[in-house]
Amino acid sequence: MNNRKGTGMPAPAWEPVQRVRTYEQVMTQIEDRILDGRLKAGDKLPSERDLSALLNVSRPSLRESLRVLEALGIVDIRPGGGAEGGAVLVGEPGSGFVNLLKLQLALGQFDHTEVLETRIALETWCCEEAAHRATDEDLQDLEVILDQMEDPDITTAEFNRLDAAFHVRIAESTGNSLTAHLMGSLRTAIKRQMIEAYARLENWKETAKVVRKEHRDILEAIRQRNAEEARREVGNHIRSFYNIENAEALTHQQ
Repeated sequence: MNNRKGTGMPAPAWEPVQRVRTYEQVMTQIEDRILDGRLKAGDKLPSERDLSALLNVSRPSLRESLRVLEALGIVDIRPGGGAEGGAVLVGEPGSGFVNLLKLQLALGQFDHTEVLETRIALETWCCEEAAHRATDEDLQDLEVILDQMEDPDITTAEFNRLDAAFHVRIAESTGNSLTAHLMGSLRTAIKRQMIEAYARLENWKETAKVVRKEHRDILEAIRQRNAEEARREVGNHIRSFYNIENAEALTHQQ
């Protein structure tokens, strides 16, 4: 009898998969084992042959399920047999979440109000924490990004890339890796929307001047360790850009 380590309790057996979306059933059983501690990052799943038998699914169906899980960033499929090959639970956040969020935004799953509210909630916290935790290296990196944004010949695509890098770098300076990952995911997801928003502006370089000034104010508040001011500056900065974008959209509709 297989016991859970240290508990003396029998480990629940793998269960045959019900004939409804195989990958969902497989994912449910893997998820249950992760949540109760039977599986953890870095663990290797049973071999394809053994797992297909345990789940009572065909090997082609299991392969399809594992490909979905790999695309979601849950498992890493390593080529070859033996100890080095097979499906392993990922140990670090992958691109799966970023890609899913990006596609859902592109398909219109979240409207601008939802994106605006999420950005304000996440970024105000980041700036507040950055004012407490940012190191000299963090501040220097943020300064370099803003200096690069001052290039008079900068393109909208490059400006947007640096804009995203500035906000992500602030998130990184909080020391909270999950927050930094969420910020990176969000900025990747709204990349196309941001580029299109700049494209709709009559004179995007004038708007860029405002954005650069607001970025400088945010950084100065963080440098001065003024958490409340940093929070207020980034909140106003995000609202300001969305107000400009909405005004331009209304102008083009008239």
